[in-house]
Amino acid sequence: MSTATAVRADASSYQDLVAAVLRGEFGPDPRAERVSVAFTTRQAVRHEGRCGGYRNEVLSLRLGEAVGSCAVEPGELSDGAVEECVGADIARLLGHAPLPVRVAALDAYLMRARPHSPAHGARPFALPAGGSLDKSRARARAVVELIDAAPGARVLVVGVVNSLLEALRERGLRYVPCDLKGGTTEWGEPVRTDAHAALERCEVVLASGMTLGNGSFEPLREHALAHGKPLVMFAQTGSAVLPRLIGAGVSAVCAEPYPFFWLDGGPGTVHRYGAAR
Repeated sequence: MSTATAVRADASSYQDLVAAVLRGEFGPDPRAERVSVAFTTRQAVRHEGRCGGYRNEVLSLRLGEAVGSCAVEPGELSDGAVEECVGADIARLLGHAPLPVRVAALDAYLMRARPHSPAHGARPFALPAGGSLDKSRARARAVVELIDAAPGARVLVVGVVNSLLEALRERGLRYVPCDLKGGTTEWGEPVRTDAHAALERCEVVLASGMTLGNGSFEPLREHALAHGKPLVMFAQTGSAVLPRLIGAGVSAVCAEPYPFFWLDGGPGTVHRYGAAR
């Protein structure tokens, strides 16, 4: 199994990336960039043929033509927290107390300064039109293709999505499912709540961008970097943030900016960075 790709990262860590943005190294002065719209998107879903369902809530901030996003636990953010973002400059929001606001602000800024395009390392991947489960499975295939591992390798999955587990099964990859919510997978497998306790047992890490918003991303990145393990991210949260950390522990990213696949039955696009081509 190959180790993470040897690419020079734009930053050495999440905090280093924030500091570089605040210094103006990625473009416009963040003190002069103001959020015009802040909103949350809430969904509940139960795919036909699946026995379980789930809920999502995402905070999004609009900066010019760009939208940055961070998933939150349902009910975590107050209406007041959302309203406080409107008209605020990016520099102030990057110091805002709630971590999801900081992540969404950084994502919005980088979506504007480093949009998903071949010039910035992105490879577009088309998602076909279809039902919610069809699109979920298409997105899962786009993600799992980025994993450079032989059949039988064990993948730590942080942020359980049953379509991703299904795609890993199709590749012959074993997995350890982890999610702060716990519970069981579609196949009755127990979902661990402590991802870090399972890191040593796994050869690959596949993690959701939600780890940025709950503060669990950096330990995963540091472990992958220290041990030469592939760390593949699937990112609705921080879709423009995580590609900037490829080469600093992150090996590949499937970036999915707003609007997400579950909002529309028409065709869509995700953007893949790094790893297998």
